[in-house]
Amino acid sequence: MTYAEFSTACTHGMLPGDASPLLRSLYEDRRGDWDTAHTIAQGIPSRDGSRVHAYLHRKEGDIGNANYWYGRANVAAPAGPLDDEWETLAREFTA
Repeated sequence: MTYAEFSTACTHGMLPGDASPLLRSLYEDRRGDWDTAHTIAQGIPSRDGSRVHAYLHRKEGDIGNANYWYGRANVAAPAGPLDDEWETLAREFTA
């Protein structure tokens, strides 16, 4: 799946059933379902899962928890807008 296809699915359609859990979490977040996005991210035991988990807590406003998950992912917390972080993650996971 390309980034363009993923972005279109987030805006206008349904995500294909074979989409990765990382993309499913970002999809649910983009569609406004933070709780489902968070539940999915919690179940991804990888560096990238921790990055999505961190992003979601940053979006929630729980910076302490976000920083914990950024640390688990071994990445610095982004300083830019949340939409930029979402796009960075989505582009990486669709590459």
